[in-house]
Amino acid sequence: MSTLNEIAENYVRLTLAVGEHDPGYIDAYTGPAEWQQQVRQASLSDLLATATELQQAIATMSAPPAEETERRVYLEKHIASVATYIRQLQGHFLPFDEESAALYDAVSPALTPEDLDATLAQLDKQVPGHGDLNQRLSAYNRQFEIPSAKLDAVFQAAVAESRARTLANIPLPENESFHIAYVNNQVWSAYNWYKGNAYSLIEVNTDFPMFISRAIDLASHEAYPGHHVFNLLIEQDLVQQKQWMEYAVYPLYSPASFLAEGSANYGIEVAFPRAERLQFEKEVLFPLAGIAPELAEDYYAIQDTLQALSYAGNMVAKDYLDGRTGKAEAVAMLMKYSLSDQQRSEQRLRFIEKNRSYVINYNLGQDVVKAWVEQQAGDNPQRRWDVFADLLRRPKTASMMR
Repeated sequence: MSTLNEIAENYVRLTLAVGEHDPGYIDAYTGPAEWQQQVRQASLSDLLATATELQQAIATMSAPPAEETERRVYLEKHIASVATYIRQLQGHFLPFDEESAALYDAVSPALTPEDLDATLAQLDKQVPGHGDLNQRLSAYNRQFEIPSAKLDAVFQAAVAESRARTLANIPLPENESFHIAYVNNQVWSAYNWYKGNAYSLIEVNTDFPMFISRAIDLASHEAYPGHHVFNLLIEQDLVQQKQWMEYAVYPLYSPASFLAEGSANYGIEVAFPRAERLQFEKEVLFPLAGIAPELAEDYYAIQDTLQALSYAGNMVAKDYLDGRTGKAEAVAMLMKYSLSDQQRSEQRLRFIEKNRSYVINYNLGQDVVKAWVEQQAGDNPQRRWDVFADLLRRPKTASMMR
């Protein structure tokens, strides 16, 4: 087991075996069907021993060709992440920051409530009315909920525009496709299930009404140029063409998710620069939803300010999972600093309980990907698309982008 290809195959087989202990661990798989069929139940202790052997093998192997240097680093970090997750399945949980470093190769910036108070003060001036800010914002937002009867039309229009903008900048295989399904009783707002052969199932959670701002966000994040494009490019360029089989498996709790979520979030901005987004919203989505287009300017000004609170969820998750706050206090903190209503805050906490430090991948991932792309692309929109697409085709972990 001295070559990268040999280590990669054993890594894939190991992650598939870990998936037998946690059905949610393997997010996507595009490798040989027989590898899945050959998976046999193994104890977590045996799997950890295998992971340790792989760590030793890749650490002591001879230097790969220059074009595979980054491949080796990427695979090495993923093998280490698997070992951490196996220990977690054994009940050995790390503190929040140590966990995120071990699983995702990144640590969220330290944050206190005081760091967010200035943003709350600004929102207090922007949101109409008087009294409790959370209640005022909830009341204000209700006029921007997409009626359930119009949800599919609005979401389909957002996906179609996201796809057109992506296709104009990233060549995609002719057979690429997706299906949208509407579901409920989930801890997430939407999910892309990549099935292979350039096909995705995109599920949209309808537990709560969708705000108009979420249509483009989810269409870009889950589909174009987000998860759907990311997965199909990896399958096409790395698995099928290069036969780098470690990319045939996507363990959810791994460094791959930092780039997957970060690029999917940043991809919204790549596909829809603010002025172009606002124009499309006012001309197409707001009328489709039956929402007055003249409200869009003020609505998105508030959305821009809310973005400054994006790390509040990381702060709450860290304090809650590290045992410094209880459930009721965590919900109250989400209501105050993420400004979501009680039901959405409770749903958010259920997501944190299930996925733990995964929450850093959305905001920190977005910021790191944005900095990586724009450092190379500057303010050239076409260059930004090119650098962004290259990152999807040649994935990097968080520390590789720093």
